[in-house]
Amino acid sequence: MKNNRRDFLQKIGLGTAGIAAVPFAGHAHSSSVEAHDAEDEQYLQIGDDIAVANTAYGKIRGYKLHGIFTFLGVPYGADTSGKNRFMPPQKPEKWDGVKETIWWGNTAPQIMDRRYANVHYSFADHWNYDDVSEDCLRLNVWTPAIADGKKRPVMVWLHGGGFTNGNGIEQDGYHGENFSRKGDVVFVSINHRLGPIGFTDLSGVGGAKYAGSGNASQLDIIAALEWVRDNIAGFGGDPGNVTIMGQSGGGAKVTCTMAMPASKGLVHKGVALSGSMLTANSQDYSQKLGQYVMEEAGLSPQTLDQLQEIPWREYIDLANKALDRMRKENPQPGFRGGFGPVADGVNVPKGQFFSNPNDHTADMPLLICTTFHEWNATRTDAQLDQIDLNGVIERLSPRFGDKTAEIVNAYNSAFPGKKPAEIWALVSSSRQAAVNCGNAKASQKAPVYMAWFGWEPKLYDGRMRAFHCIDICFWYDNTDRMYTHTGGGRRPRMLSEKMSASLLAFMKTGNPNAGALPEWPKFTAQNGETMVLNDISEVKNDPDRAARMTLPQS
Repeated sequence: MKNNRRDFLQKIGLGTAGIAAVPFAGHAHSSSVEAHDAEDEQYLQIGDDIAVANTAYGKIRGYKLHGIFTFLGVPYGADTSGKNRFMPPQKPEKWDGVKETIWWGNTAPQIMDRRYANVHYSFADHWNYDDVSEDCLRLNVWTPAIADGKKRPVMVWLHGGGFTNGNGIEQDGYHGENFSRKGDVVFVSINHRLGPIGFTDLSGVGGAKYAGSGNASQLDIIAALEWVRDNIAGFGGDPGNVTIMGQSGGGAKVTCTMAMPASKGLVHKGVALSGSMLTANSQDYSQKLGQYVMEEAGLSPQTLDQLQEIPWREYIDLANKALDRMRKENPQPGFRGGFGPVADGVNVPKGQFFSNPNDHTADMPLLICTTFHEWNATRTDAQLDQIDLNGVIERLSPRFGDKTAEIVNAYNSAFPGKKPAEIWALVSSSRQAAVNCGNAKASQKAPVYMAWFGWEPKLYDGRMRAFHCIDICFWYDNTDRMYTHTGGGRRPRMLSEKMSASLLAFMKTGNPNAGALPEWPKFTAQNGETMVLNDISEVKNDPDRAARMTLPQS
C-alpha cells in the first residue's frame, strides 16, 4: 500500500520531543528489567570505559541501559551538503580518539514548520525531532554485547514519513532496547536523505555527474547496510542475517531496497508495514521534474552546480514549487509521482519488483502487514464518528465517483455490525496494494507472509481504532513505552509478546511460526492466507476479497 503519509503529516502537524533517549524502568517489561527494578539496582551505566566499540572509522562510546549497549548518532556517511548534495553517499572521515555516540543524529532536511500545531496528534504520536542538517547520515545501534563472537540476527529499521518526512526515532515505538533484549538480536535504525534533497533527478539536465541524483536517498540506505556488513560483527551481530523493516514510507523503502541490485548480500529478509511499492517513478517523469527544478531556480545545465550552494530550506521550497508545476502539467494517478525512487535501470530496476523468478530477491522472504483503519478520520472528532452510510458515500465520492455507493455497500456487507465510520476507514485503508505486493512476491520461491492488524486501543472513547502506525510498537515490545498508542498495560502487552516472538522467528529462519500465534501459513495468490492480529488472532483466507474487488483495480 503506497500511502502518501507525508501529505497526511503536513496536514496534521507533528509532536513532542525525545523522551525515549533514556527511558525510565517503568517503560520496559522484560523479566530482566523487572528483576533489576525489584532489587532497586542502578540500570544506567555510562563512563570512560563503558560501552566502547570499534568501527572501521574509529572508536565510539555509548552507554549501557537495562543491560543493552546503546550507541546513538553513529556516522555511516559524510556530510551531504555542498559538493556532496545530490551525489552518492561518501564514506565518513576516520577520527582519532573516541567519538561520543550518546544522542540521536541530525534529522534529514525537511519542512519543520508547525510540527506540533495539533495538540491531539502531538500527544498521541509523541513525535521526536532533533536538529535538522544535511549532515544526517547517522545510525543507532542497540545490542546485548560487544564483540563477543556471537552471530545475532540483525534488524535494520527504515522510518516512515513517505519519502519526505521522518527520522530513525521519530516515535518512541521505534526504540530498539526492548526488542534487542528479548530476542538477543542487534537493532539498527538509520537517518538518510529525504524529499527533494534525496530524490531530485538531475541526470537529464546535468549529465553523468548527476547520474545517481534521483536515488541518492536509496543509495544512503545501501551505504548504511554496507556499514552493517562491515561493522556489525563488532556489535555481536551477524552480517549474513540482516532483516530490513519499515512502516508506511519505510515499508515502500523496504521493497524498493530489496529490489535494488546493490542489496544482494546485504539484505536477507524484509518486513513491510502499512506501505510497499512495486514500481518506482519512471525516469521520463523524474528527469522532467528535475528540469522544472532547474528552471524554477533560474539556472541552466551550465550553471546547474549552483543548486548545491542554495541553503537547504530555500532549495526544498523551490523544488516544491517545481513539483506543483509538475502535478499541474503532468498529473499522475493516485499517490504516484513526486520526489521518490527512480527506475533508472541501474540503481533501481525498471518494471515490477519481484517479477524475476531467478534474481537475488527470489531468495528473500517477505512479511507484509497493514492495519484495519490506516486512515481513520474520526479519532478526535466525536461528531464525525456518528456519520451515516449516506455521509460516507458523500465523503468518498470525490475519490470513487459513480462506483462509490457500490464500494461502500460491499464493505458494509463484508463487515456486518460495523459503524459507518468504521466502514469509511476500511474503504480508505484498503489492503489492495499490500495484496498486490504479496501476489507479486508469491511468484518467487522465498515465502511471503501476510498479516492484518485489527487491535483497537481503549483511548479517545474507542475512536482511535487500528490506525496507521499503531502496530509498530507491538512488533518491537514497546507497547508500554508507546502508551499513547496502546494505553499500556497487560492487554496490549499480551499481543505484543506474540507478535514480537513471531518477528524474531522470521528474522532467524524466514518463517514467523514461533508457537505464539496460531499456525501462520504462507501467503498464496489463490487463497490469500492472512493472519488477523487481535486479542484473539486467527488465520483467514483473504477476508476482504469480495469488498476489495469493487475498488478500481490498478
